[in-house]
Amino acid sequence: MYIVAIGWLWVILMMALTEVSVTAGVLTFLFYGLFPLALFLWLFGTPARRRAQRASPRPLPEEVGDGRSSAVMLDEETRQRDRGDAGRDE
Repeated sequence: MYIVAIGWLWVILMMALTEVSVTAGVLTFLFYGLFPLALFLWLFGTPARRRAQRASPRPLPEEVGDGRSSAVMLDEETRQRDRGDAGRDE
């Protein structure tokens, strides 16, 4: 798949070199070559990324801790500190 991408960039580079101005050449290279190719490679690379994610080892529950996320633990810690501040006002 990468040989096709390299070939496409070569063709677009040749198109960009034949443009009248430098600005037109850069825009041709970006909008006909680089941006569409990046989108194409990202879309067609999604299945491979999913396979790699599924194949990666997942941490065991004892490695994670008690299973709570850091946001939940931070929220509980904040609530504990807030309880000490509550006085006659509530």
